[in-house]
Amino acid sequence: MTVKLDAWLLEILACPNCGGDLRPDEAAGELVCAGSCRYAYPVRDDIPVLLVDEARAPTP
Repeated sequence: MTVKLDAWLLEILACPNCGGDLRPDEAAGELVCAGSCRYAYPVRDDIPVLLVDEARAPTP
């Protein structure tokens, strides 16, 4: 699963939970928050789903 997002889009996207930067995780097909919450948001059909309810919380 590959995350196909333009670089300019990744620069402006932010985590809706904490406002942190998002980094692509190519292996999982997700955008992972680099901020304090570390939530992972799915990317479906090259569209990031930035809903906190859809996010995967980090495992402790």
